[in-house]
Amino acid sequence: MARIRFRGCPITQFASILPQQGANPPRAKGVVNLSTKKLGENSVLDTLLQSGSSKCLFPRASAQGLDAVLLNTAGGVTGGDSFRFTANAAEGTTLTLTTQACERAYKAQPRPYAQISNHLTVSSGARLNWLPQETILFNGSALDRRLQIEMDPDATMLLVEPLVFGRAAMGETLTDIRLRDRIEILRDGAPAFLDAMRFSGDLQAHLCRPHVANGAGAMALVVFASATAEGQLAPVRHLLPDTAGASLIQNDMLVIRMLAKTSFALRRALMPVLRRLNNDTLPRCWML
Repeated sequence: MARIRFRGCPITQFASILPQQGANPPRAKGVVNLSTKKLGENSVLDTLLQSGSSKCLFPRASAQGLDAVLLNTAGGVTGGDSFRFTANAAEGTTLTLTTQACERAYKAQPRPYAQISNHLTVSSGARLNWLPQETILFNGSALDRRLQIEMDPDATMLLVEPLVFGRAAMGETLTDIRLRDRIEILRDGAPAFLDAMRFSGDLQAHLCRPHVANGAGAMALVVFASATAEGQLAPVRHLLPDTAGASLIQNDMLVIRMLAKTSFALRRALMPVLRRLNNDTLPRCWML
């Protein structure tokens, strides 16, 4: 059997394929920018730019709003990857954004983080639904994720960010991760909501503390900014499990925090709440 030589070394099943010292392995990068416009009574696509490992799909829908599905063709993120997404829901339009599958934060090298940056704007009289599926953290992952939403005073926004701590079905525990996560909502240019966390080290031990998460394997944040938010408080509380809570931080902003033992339990608890806050509809990607 012939052997191929590389830099003076034969390549066989025993050869090392580790990168040379100082080499920069290839990294995934993706960019999507999109905006909507009004066409008659319907919300339609106005502009779209996509490049690299980020793609956007637009399933056909009979509703008057525009649905967009984000796709990471790299299959996940790891240290050094960079993904940027921007979207603008123009005046009077409705835009629903989701992901084709769960995002996965894989084990990273010691130094670089995976970077995910999302920037959304909601114009006057518009509605934006930010409904990504779960982000799953793998042991050894390093993720820096930022979401900023800028709203006009009379805009409406529904947001969910579900986070899963390891693959429970495979017995994975997160004993070594790095996580930076920041969610910021601005209304009329002024800060209306800020949620930020940073962690490095043994997340499993931290989550097992009774006053932190009591061993939960997944969590979610839901924010509903709307003139109807106050009227949704009592009905939403009725739908929540014992490991979740809802409160009004402003008369027009409802915040829900939820813990669950597994990602399946989390989604099962989230779906009726999101349906309630989204006119009894959900993207088909969310179906169990």
